[in-house]
Amino acid sequence: MSNEKDTNDPPEEDASPPDDAAPEEAEEDVRNPDGNGEDAPGEDAPEEGVPSEDGPDERRRDRAGDEADHAGPDPVNDGFRDSDDGFREPDDGFRDPDDGFREPKVAPVEEDASDDGSPDDGIPPNDGEESPAHPDAPDAPDEVVDSGDDGGIDDLGSTVEVEGAEIEEDPDEDDLLGGLKIDTTSEISIPDRLVDQVIGQEHARDVIIKAAKQRRHVMMIGSPGTGKSMLAKAMSELLPKEELQDVLVYHNPDDGNKPKVRTVPAGKGEQIVDAHKEEARKRNQMRSLLMWIIIAVVLGYALIIVGQILVGIIAAGVVYLVFRYLNRGSDAMIPNLLVNNADTKSAPFRDATGAHAGALLGDVRHDPFQSGGMETPSHDRVEAGAIHKANKGVLFIDEINTLDIRSQQHLMTAIQEGEFSITGQSERSSGAMVQTEPVPTDFVMIAAGNLDAMENMHPALRSRIKGYGYEVYMEDTIEDTPKMRRQYVRFIAQEVAKDGRLPEFTAEAIEEVILEAKRRSGRKGHLTLHFRNLGGLVRVAGDIARGEDADFTTRDHVLQAKGRSRSIEQQLADDFIERRKDYELQVSDGYVVGRVNGLAVMGEDSGIMLPVMAEVAPSQGPGEVIATGQLKEMAQESVSNVSAIIKKFSDENISEMDIHIQFVQAGQQGVDGDSASITVATAVISALEDVGVDQSLAMTGSLSVRGDVLPVGGVTHKIEAAAKAGCTRVIIPQANEQDVMIEEEYEEMIEVIPVSHISEVLDIALEGEAEKDSLVSRLKSITGSALKDQGVSSPSSPSPQ
Repeated sequence: MSNEKDTNDPPEEDASPPDDAAPEEAEEDVRNPDGNGEDAPGEDAPEEGVPSEDGPDERRRDRAGDEADHAGPDPVNDGFRDSDDGFREPDDGFRDPDDGFREPKVAPVEEDASDDGSPDDGIPPNDGEESPAHPDAPDAPDEVVDSGDDGGIDDLGSTVEVEGAEIEEDPDEDDLLGGLKIDTTSEISIPDRLVDQVIGQEHARDVIIKAAKQRRHVMMIGSPGTGKSMLAKAMSELLPKEELQDVLVYHNPDDGNKPKVRTVPAGKGEQIVDAHKEEARKRNQMRSLLMWIIIAVVLGYALIIVGQILVGIIAAGVVYLVFRYLNRGSDAMIPNLLVNNADTKSAPFRDATGAHAGALLGDVRHDPFQSGGMETPSHDRVEAGAIHKANKGVLFIDEINTLDIRSQQHLMTAIQEGEFSITGQSERSSGAMVQTEPVPTDFVMIAAGNLDAMENMHPALRSRIKGYGYEVYMEDTIEDTPKMRRQYVRFIAQEVAKDGRLPEFTAEAIEEVILEAKRRSGRKGHLTLHFRNLGGLVRVAGDIARGEDADFTTRDHVLQAKGRSRSIEQQLADDFIERRKDYELQVSDGYVVGRVNGLAVMGEDSGIMLPVMAEVAPSQGPGEVIATGQLKEMAQESVSNVSAIIKKFSDENISEMDIHIQFVQAGQQGVDGDSASITVATAVISALEDVGVDQSLAMTGSLSVRGDVLPVGGVTHKIEAAAKAGCTRVIIPQANEQDVMIEEEYEEMIEVIPVSHISEVLDIALEGEAEKDSLVSRLKSITGSALKDQGVSSPSSPSPQ
C-alpha cells in the first residue's frame, strides 16, 4: 500500500486554520508537495506540480513556520504541516502502468465546514489491486547520479581499478601481485565509496546498486564472511537522497492509550519539542509564583487573623499538592521525539540482526504507577523499533530465519503497508493497552543468511522480497586473474587502513596472503571470497609485527600468523594426531588385513586421519552390513553403495556373512559425507580376501555403484593431515588433482596419487602381486568401466564431500 494515508489528523477543535488562510488555500497547500514549513523553490529551479509563482503559498509557508517557532505549540498539532506528514508526492512513489500495477488514484481533498479546512486524508482507492511495497521513483535517481569524484551510482564497483601504483601492461601469470609495482600497501589508494571496496561479488554489487536506485528489497544468501553486511551498509550510501523525517508522539486528550503521531522534516522535531518545553516552563513558572503567593496569603491569614498556624500549614500543603499535580498535567503535553534525524546526513542504516520483538517493532515501556497522578503519560513510554528508525533508509537483518514467525509476519505488514503502529510487546505489561497511530516504515530491507535461512523463513515474507526485489547468491570463490590479484592487494590495504594500528604490508607479505587465499579456495585457479577469515589473518600478522616494533609486516610475520590463527578444529585435529601417536593408535607402516587409513575434515579447514576397520563373520541369519561410528545419513548411504560393489565382486556367498565396518575413534560428532567410500570398500575387500593393506598409505574419495572414484572436498587439508600422521603416500580422486595446494613443508613428505577407479585403489593399496593381480583383473572384468586404456570421465558437476 502507498503511504498517502495521514492517520494523524488533529481533532476538529485543534485543526482550525489561520485567520487569514482561506479554505481554498488550505486545500491547495495539501496538494502542494512543498507546502507548509519549507522554502519554496527558486524561480530558476521549479519542481513539477509546484506553482512557480510566489505569493499566497509563500506567505502561508512563512506564516506556518512562524507560528510553530513563536506561538504556543498545540499539544496535538505542532504547527509544522509538511508534505512529508504522511503524504507522498503525486509523481513520486508509484509504479508506471507498464509495471503491472495500477497507479493509485489520489482522493480529492474536500472541504468540510465542521473540519475548518483540515484535510481529510483517507486511503485512496486502488480498485482492489495491491500497491507495491517500495515502488519506483522515476524522477529521484536524476538528482543523485553524480556522487562525487568516485563516479556515479551507475558505475559498478567492479570497474574500479587499483589506483596509486604502476601496473605492468602484460603481467606474468606467476606474478601474485597481478603486475602491480609496489613495495608496500601504503602505495595503494582506497576508494571512498563503500560499494567500491567490495571485492569479488560483482553480481551482488550490481544488484545492490540497481536496488538502491529503484528502492528494491534484497535477500542475500551465502556463507558467512563473504561481504553481505558490507554490501548492506554500502546500499545506505547509494539510496536516493530523500528528505528525512522526524517522528513525534503526542498525548491524545480523548484517549490516553492511543497517542497521536506526527511526521515533520528532519531537524524540526527538536525545535517543536523545545518550543513545547519552553511553554511548559513558562506556565510552570507562573503557576509556581501563583502557588507561593497563595501559600503566603493562607499562612498570613491563618497566623494573623485566625491565629491557627497548624491549620495554615495544612492548607498550604494542600495548595502545594494541587499545584504540583497541575504541573504534571502540563508536562504531559510535551511530545515525545520518537525518531530524531536532525544529525543524519544520509539514508539511515539499522542492523536489526538478532533483535527481539520490541527492538525490531517498537515497544511501550511498562509503568508501575497506574493511578494517583503519578503515572507516566503513555506517549512518553513509546519506544521506536528498528523498522521505524530505518524509515527512508536500510533495514538489515542477518540470519533472517532466526526471527520468530510472529515477528516475520509483523515485518511483512510493515513492508507492505509502509507504516506500523507501536504497541507493547509483553501481554502482561501496561504497555499492551497502548497503541499509537501508524508510524512510517518506508525502508528498504536487506535480508541475509546461510543456505538454511530459506527453510525457516516465512514464505509470505520471502514472496514480498522476491516480488518487489532481488534474491542474490554470494559466491565462495572467484577466478584467479591478474585483475583479481590486484583487488586482493587493495583488500589488504583496506584492512590495514580500517584497523589503523597495523604496520603496512611488504610486497612479499602480500604475496603470502594471496597464496593463502588460493589455498583456502579449495579449487585450482580460484581465490577465496571468505574475506572475514582472510582479514583475520591480516590482522594477526600485523599484530605480530606491531608486537616486534617492526616498521613493516613481512612474509615471516604472515607465516607466523598462519600458525597462530589456526581454527579450533585445526587445533583439535593436531591434538588428536599427537594423542594417537602417544597411544600407538596411529599405524603408518607394514600391512594389516581389513584396516585402511581414511581421511576426513573437521570443520572447514582441518584434516584428520580416520582409520576404518572391517571384519567378516558367519551370520546366524540373513547376512547384513553393520557399520558403527555414529554414521550420519549420507555416510550410511555410502556404505550401502559399497556393499553393492562387494556383492558383485565377491565369489563367496556373502548372504550368509555379516560384514562389520568400524570407523575408529570417530568421536561424538560422528561421520558425515561419503568421502570414505573407497576406504570402506578397500577395508571390506581386504577382509573378504584376507589380503593386507599398506599402512603407509592413506586415501579419500567417493565411490559410485559401478566403482568410479568421484571427487570430494577438502583434499588439501586431508593430504596435510596424512603427512602429519607419518604416511608417505595418499590416494585422491583424479578429479581433485587440480585442487591440491599443500604447503611447501609437506611437498617432500608425501606422494599424491590420483585415481579414477576402485581397481586402481586396490592395485596400489593391497599386498602381494599374484593375489592382487587376480583381484584387480576380476574386478575390472565385472565393472568394466576403468581399464587402463579407457579413461573414466568424472561427473560434470560433482558435489564435493
